[in-house]
Amino acid sequence: MAKVNIRESFSEVLNRIRHASQRRPPELDRDVRLVAVSKTKPKELIIEAYGLGQRYFGENYVNELFEKSNDPEILEMCSDIKWHFIGRLAKKQINKLLGVKNLHIWETVDNQVKADMVNGSLERNFGGNLGSIKTMIQVNTSGEEGKNGVEPDKTGDLLQHILEKCPHLQVVGLMTIGSLDNSLKDDDLNPDFRCLIDCRKAICKRFGLDLDSFELSMGMSNDFEKAIEMGSTSVRVGSLIFGAREYPKKNKDETVEK
Repeated sequence: MAKVNIRESFSEVLNRIRHASQRRPPELDRDVRLVAVSKTKPKELIIEAYGLGQRYFGENYVNELFEKSNDPEILEMCSDIKWHFIGRLAKKQINKLLGVKNLHIWETVDNQVKADMVNGSLERNFGGNLGSIKTMIQVNTSGEEGKNGVEPDKTGDLLQHILEKCPHLQVVGLMTIGSLDNSLKDDDLNPDFRCLIDCRKAICKRFGLDLDSFELSMGMSNDFEKAIEMGSTSVRVGSLIFGAREYPKKNKDETVEK
């Protein structure tokens, strides 16, 4: 594995986030959360980034997230770490996800069945002692086949179901993984991001939610600056911080979302 200068790469990403924030309209002005995507990366790089002030880390694999979050060295040296799960969740992995230490947000809720199963597991196995976990609804804004996410016009129905049937899930925002083609374009407005913004407006109006506090998780290494300019409140950046990834062989129960 090539040596990565985490200090320099982390500083560069923070500078780009700051400049992108300065370019957006005043009405969109709010802090942007950087989620450092550490999938496939060793714990030493996570600990180093934590030491530089990074607190939010994202993982795609349930097993990898569980192992890292329960690692004694990470627990000792990164006591305030906050994990985001940003991958596909298999039904049989739900209890393992709920065993993640310092799980901050499950970003990829995309159907009623999984929402019900996670809510039910919290109730049965923990008696509600975990309270609620923060979640985001993943929206398939690009309409790509095979990509996770609820259809944009079904987002409100999924939120209504969670609000009525899943008391242990606290929906704090929406998340999307836009198409690669749109992320590489030079257009002023990414249509996938615009779609997510419109979804947020629609459901906040429908349910009387505060638009300013309902989050938008959009933007990755290829397009996080454009996402910030359009109003993203959380961006997921991995390779620009930790370097190119070395993917393990795909597990049939877990799929990497790039």
